[in-house]
Amino acid sequence: MPLLEPEPDALRPPGPGAPAPDRVPDRLAAGTPAGLRAGLTELLGAEKVLWKVSDLVRYATDASPYRFVPQVVVVAEDIDDVSAVLSYAHGMQREVVFRAAGTSLNGQAQGEDILVDVRRHWAGTEVLDGGRRARIRPGTTVLRANAALARHGRILGPDPASALACTLGGVVANNASGMTAGTTRNSYRTLSSLTFVLPTGTVVDTADPLADEELARAEPALCRGLLEIKREIEADPELVARIRAKYEIKNTTGYRLDAYLDGTTPVEILRGLMVGSEGTLGFISEVVFDTLPLDRELTTALLFFPSLTAAAAAVPLFNEAGALAVELMDGNTLRASVSVAGVPADWADLPKDTAALLVEFRAPDAAGRAECERRAAGVLAGLELVAPVASVTNAFTADPAVISGYWKARKAFVTAVGGARAPGTTLITEDFAVPPSRLAEACAALLVLQAEHGFDAAVAGHAAHGNLHFLLAFDASVPADVDRYAAFMEDFCRLTVERFDGSLKAEHSTGRNMAPFLELEWGPRATELMWRTKRTVDPDLVLAPRILLDRDPRAHLRGLKTIPRVEAVADPCIECGFCEPVCPSRDLTTTPRQRIALRREMMRQLPGAPVLDGLLDAYGYDAVDTCAGDSACALACPVGIDTGALMKDFRHRRHGPREERVAALAAKRFRGVEAAARLAVAAAGAITARIGDGPLTAVTAAARKAVRPDLVPRWLPQIPGAAARTLPATRRADAAAVYYPACVNRIFGGPRGDRGPSLPQAVVAVSQRAGRPVWIPGDVTGTCCATIWHSKGYEDGTRVMANRIVEAAWGWTAGGRLPLVVDASSCTLGIAHEVVPYLTGDNRALHAELRVVDSVVWAAEELLPRLEVLSTVGSAVLHPTCSMHRLDDVAALRAVAGACADEVSVPHDAGCCAFAGDRGMLHPELTAAATAREAAEVTSRPYEAHLSANRMCEVGMERATGHAYSSVLLALERATRPAKP
Repeated sequence: MPLLEPEPDALRPPGPGAPAPDRVPDRLAAGTPAGLRAGLTELLGAEKVLWKVSDLVRYATDASPYRFVPQVVVVAEDIDDVSAVLSYAHGMQREVVFRAAGTSLNGQAQGEDILVDVRRHWAGTEVLDGGRRARIRPGTTVLRANAALARHGRILGPDPASALACTLGGVVANNASGMTAGTTRNSYRTLSSLTFVLPTGTVVDTADPLADEELARAEPALCRGLLEIKREIEADPELVARIRAKYEIKNTTGYRLDAYLDGTTPVEILRGLMVGSEGTLGFISEVVFDTLPLDRELTTALLFFPSLTAAAAAVPLFNEAGALAVELMDGNTLRASVSVAGVPADWADLPKDTAALLVEFRAPDAAGRAECERRAAGVLAGLELVAPVASVTNAFTADPAVISGYWKARKAFVTAVGGARAPGTTLITEDFAVPPSRLAEACAALLVLQAEHGFDAAVAGHAAHGNLHFLLAFDASVPADVDRYAAFMEDFCRLTVERFDGSLKAEHSTGRNMAPFLELEWGPRATELMWRTKRTVDPDLVLAPRILLDRDPRAHLRGLKTIPRVEAVADPCIECGFCEPVCPSRDLTTTPRQRIALRREMMRQLPGAPVLDGLLDAYGYDAVDTCAGDSACALACPVGIDTGALMKDFRHRRHGPREERVAALAAKRFRGVEAAARLAVAAAGAITARIGDGPLTAVTAAARKAVRPDLVPRWLPQIPGAAARTLPATRRADAAAVYYPACVNRIFGGPRGDRGPSLPQAVVAVSQRAGRPVWIPGDVTGTCCATIWHSKGYEDGTRVMANRIVEAAWGWTAGGRLPLVVDASSCTLGIAHEVVPYLTGDNRALHAELRVVDSVVWAAEELLPRLEVLSTVGSAVLHPTCSMHRLDDVAALRAVAGACADEVSVPHDAGCCAFAGDRGMLHPELTAAATAREAAEVTSRPYEAHLSANRMCEVGMERATGHAYSSVLLALERATRPAKP
């Protein structure tokens, strides 16, 4: 047994508790049933079959109020895997649900049998025809696809608020639209072609000229059935008129019946039916979109009105003026948005009835924007607006930062309101549409209905298209509360259909919560045609049963998830999944959403339950150890939930007293620890130079087994040699700043084979060259930013070092009169922000006076304007660190690199490298997974320089790409170095 094994019960939930009604049953404690696991393993290989109870639980949630636990999870790599799973399901009479991002709001990404993950291996965008079209794989996020198109001045039509996380496969399968797509820019209207796999395994590419001929040969009954339904529809003029009318406004309820009218052949009909089919007719393996122009000239306003109905009444005026987006937000939404970074704090004081419209005009050029501004001003002049708090301007602006802030608040609707809900309540997101001319009337009716049922919902939506969303919260563990929700839904659906002839689902697709009301909206004739469509394409009902079609009138009440209380930092989570694309461990173990979902399941279980034991056994490695702790999730989460901080707290809880004492002692005696570390690195360099890396690899492997893998680093060939024993000589007199070389740069040198200068030498030289000399204090040795302890959850050690560095920095900077320049971005973040909770009251006061500046920002703001660039390289690729993103310093990195290279690139897939100090040596598999996509992008073409701003991140990227990364400050020193005489 390792000497420092984690405390086994440290994360066990406290107290007896009561079992939740939706807890995972004991029969799943061993995970996937043995026969099912064996069959799929033999078919696909063990690495593609996830079977532990923790795997099943972490996939049993999406952004919806539902929760269904799969029997097994398959991670499909290609179409062959998908076809194999479908064939197995047919033969064994099983069911299959496909899941990509899991941002769906109606339970579409959940299944009760075989769940197939089609995110991990299904990303990629190929730009075609100069950007006029794009071929996209289903696991690609909308944000990533648009990034590839932006350089060509193009963009996709669908623009859902979840673009950061949602994938194109899900967007098409749900016909998700968003703020501007309406009925003309959505997937149905902008898809050029798609490739899909039918339930039988037949693959259809709708762009293939021979597709119909091949489909007729492979699936004759299917072709006959589709054409028969088409003939029946076309023979009924009243039904034809009804179908056309239903799609004059946004509508994703049921199957897209106008596909039978728009398509002339079986393949064309299927092409339309697949859009919005929610994975019930086939698996969409590839899509080709016709793209749209990216109009970059914007004029945008956030306009405040005294009431929701007053705001809704103004919508037609902006529609007529040509606004591309008109978004509605009620008072509840606006007030909840205060939790979003950058939203004015005084919105919390907005009156209850206040509402706002976010209005945006877009144009291709300045002249077009001027015309938009003229039309907007004409509408504005006739409105009666209010300014109930000081931050309200009620004015149009072209300022990108202001516009970005407005949209950030709007896109955070679900998460911000959800985060502000009462603890323990389940969040329901409804989505309906009415004719835009009746929007104000619908808003008034909705407010009355909410009051009748005791709800105070938040309302927002795409008002330009008559599409509203509202959020309800109730306790799914209380039957009376579920009944209240059920009664509301009955009345709401009848109101929408019978009074407004509206769409019960405008863009979120039918899902589980609207399937029982399908016939209410469409009537028996059209609904039966939808059932016939399902039986024609999927006669064995293999794909996603009960997700779009369900005859059970209470199906929307089945599988509602309870939300047990968890740690305060994570409790607001609504499991939306926005955090997942930025998580370094997403392709290795778990994501932030899954870490929280697993924790909630622990709270649902009784003490001693076998499911609880299974979850705890897996949680240490899957959740705690393989979390990089970079807190990138907090940036992606609209309400700033920092799951990384929670995992650090869990690390602390798992420490025994002896381990905490050792860590604190290391902090107290860090001068000796630092010297020993530098000597060890130097000795290791000498050993590897003589006999290679093998012996050190073996020694560290043995030590990891003896002590603990999460404490002893593994030797990696990319580890650099030792830094110089002494730092450059500097003078305090006339110094423009205090320069603090981080301990990582005092221990490790540059890349192997690099001839220098060292990073400290470069910073000193380039600062002197710019006339802004820096001073390195003589007693920096033995100090640290405290990240070494903080990242591992050693609270006593963190406290020791946090107070030491602040006290030292206060003296070095003469009480904050000089800036403290730090040469590692993670250390800048540590000293500037992360040490604060660990400081004494007196030292917090000292810290408040310090000016902590990253060396890249120092270079961009203080040095570049005073330097002459004498030589540049042709191209450079950057790795912005996660700390730089948290500090908002990426622009400075680009600026400095731009002075050193003629061409500067940041990979679209750049993210946290997960090296995280030494975590990349503790768990190299984490860094390998985290950097795989970025490395593939970097190595797809040559660059003359590979630059970053943190030594260990540079090591991680060298390991990932095979190219030596170095600090951008070294590049700046070379670019401005005078030629030798």
